[in-house]
Amino acid sequence: MANNAYQKFYRQFTKKVLDKIVSPQVLGDTQALENTIKEQNAKQLPICYVIQDNSTSNKVLIDNETEKRGLHSAFSTLRLKDHQEDDSFLVLEASKTNASAYYPDKLIRLVEYLLKHPEEDILFVPVTILWGRAPENEDSWYKALMADAWTKPTGIKQALNITLYGRENYIEFHQAISLRVLINSALEVAPNFAPAHYVVKQLNQSFNQYKEAILGPDISDRRNVINTLLISDVIKEAVLTESIHKKISVQHAEDLAKKYLDEIVSDFSYSTLRFAEIALTKLWTQLYDGIQVHNFEVVRELAKDYEIVYTPCHRSHIDYLLLSYVIYKRGLMVPHIAAGINLNMPVVGQLMRGAGAYFIRRSFSGNALYTAVFKEYVHSLLSRNTPLEYFVEGGRSRTGLLLPAKKGMLAMTIQSHLRGNSKPIAFIPTYFGYEKLIEGSSYIKELGGQKKQAESLFGLLKSIQKIEKVFGMVHVNFGEPVFLKEILEKNHVPEHVSSEEELPDPVKLTVNEVANDILKNINKAAVINPVNLIATILLNAPTHALAERDVLLRLEQFRNLLKYHVYDERIQITALSNHEIIQYAIKLKQVEFIEHDNERWLKVCNQQEALLKYFSNNILHTLILPALIAHILTAQSEPQIKKISKDELFNAALQQYPELQKMYFLKWQADEISVEIKHILDYFVTEKLIQIDNQTILIDQADDTLRLLKAFAHLYTMNSTH
Repeated sequence: MANNAYQKFYRQFTKKVLDKIVSPQVLGDTQALENTIKEQNAKQLPICYVIQDNSTSNKVLIDNETEKRGLHSAFSTLRLKDHQEDDSFLVLEASKTNASAYYPDKLIRLVEYLLKHPEEDILFVPVTILWGRAPENEDSWYKALMADAWTKPTGIKQALNITLYGRENYIEFHQAISLRVLINSALEVAPNFAPAHYVVKQLNQSFNQYKEAILGPDISDRRNVINTLLISDVIKEAVLTESIHKKISVQHAEDLAKKYLDEIVSDFSYSTLRFAEIALTKLWTQLYDGIQVHNFEVVRELAKDYEIVYTPCHRSHIDYLLLSYVIYKRGLMVPHIAAGINLNMPVVGQLMRGAGAYFIRRSFSGNALYTAVFKEYVHSLLSRNTPLEYFVEGGRSRTGLLLPAKKGMLAMTIQSHLRGNSKPIAFIPTYFGYEKLIEGSSYIKELGGQKKQAESLFGLLKSIQKIEKVFGMVHVNFGEPVFLKEILEKNHVPEHVSSEEELPDPVKLTVNEVANDILKNINKAAVINPVNLIATILLNAPTHALAERDVLLRLEQFRNLLKYHVYDERIQITALSNHEIIQYAIKLKQVEFIEHDNERWLKVCNQQEALLKYFSNNILHTLILPALIAHILTAQSEPQIKKISKDELFNAALQQYPELQKMYFLKWQADEISVEIKHILDYFVTEKLIQIDNQTILIDQADDTLRLLKAFAHLYTMNSTH
């Protein structure tokens, strides 16, 4: 009794201390978990929180979070019909009183109870707690001491963790697991072992997957990475070949290889990451009204079982910073980023290396040694399950349309995987939706014919200082993953392919398919913001100006079309009203009101046409098929012709679709287009723009109706060639 009273007092004291100095950040989809737990509570199913290490402070933090969310208390009694435990924790490590035990005593009791009572079950909720998020083996002793890594902290280290990382504490409640399901699996998969053995093994494997997704793999310091790569068989062979072909000494060739590695290899540092987080949080607050993130939970789930390769579109220099920031703030390890060698500048280059950037030359042509060195470094990253990021377009788009893929990094990734990697690869297409570009002024000059300026972050920072810091919202939408294994199997690529100079044809086919799928899936994750809509409507008008009432009407029409003919379920459409959309674009100084014929009109601001064209192009793929149909309907050679047969329209659309699909990376295959055309025609009928009489389409000739139909058609005529 006295011992229980002491434990209660100690927990309450610890709770008061932690409340003052610890501000935990809860990661993951907590709402989904809360719903699951509340549903199970309603069914009287006991809840047990699983942790790897026995730490009172960690237990108190978990109890605090369950209390805040109105969930089953972690310190409350775990009650079954004919059995109970003092609390609702399960600690996987052996207890001090029974250190020789293979499995926790509590788990053995719970398993034995469920074996005797097959009608009952217990819901296990694994919980990860991290103090700081430094990968292991950092080269600074105090980082290794303070930040969470892969080993259990000592009592002293835990006290330091609480003191030094109280404001950088992370908790993640993972997907609930049925103990009954685990026991049944154990009896089926490992009948010769005690079920507790299987349960502990599965839970520990899950915890290791959770940790790797958040912390990343164990890493060594940069010097060791370079030295290890230099003695790899691939680079040693490349060095020897270089010395023979260039008629230089082996030492000279090795020095060249080392020089290349020094140019390429990242210098990942947790302290740099923390500095970047603080600096970027301040920068985003100054620049943007907010950052909206969509569909991230899919990535979180995949990170446990897949090698993640982020493949975003490339719109701005901000992309580099934004994606890593979003990933880090949501509890996953930031990727190693392939950055252009032009960004490897004094100070900036080192900061980028510290945040996970590795540098790549624009061309490898004619440099076999550099090619071998770079490929081997990428292979070393993939072999350690390090998340990667690169831009499949290569450079930034100046038009707002996706650029054709530059497939070099994709080919290296796939080739590395075929040499033998443990995890399957999931490519994560990612869409960035800006409402105003920091590089806007330079884009205008380049689109006006001036020579493209060399990319530099210094230039970016300079441009930030010069222009008014009103950039609206920025959206990051994670698209449908592209799974490499599925495409490899479809193309009958063997599981292992030796590293060759020339890729086999099935591998080349796979590279092309992966590239195309990534670009299509980026477009499927588009975010349609207020600026996209206003830009599309005003630039579609002959003088880039329209009466306010017409703008409101067309906003309604375009939004209705986008909602009726949904391009993809991941598409996000602004929730602002039509009036709010207009006011929003005015606030961003992209459009303005003018008086014309005693009526209020909306027009594009001076020198904004090129940039608004950029934002219109961002979403053009979602509208181009309806625009094509409207174009065919209205492009009659004689004004008096008011009808067209369905067959004629379908044939004309099918004839022109392949070019549009290639240009805009559209999602539909040729055999799927007929269904989409029918859907678009149904919408035009609903909006009373056309009528359909059996196999004939009748085009309404009323001025207002025809004007709206021609507004859709004009989108096609303006953009059918670029």
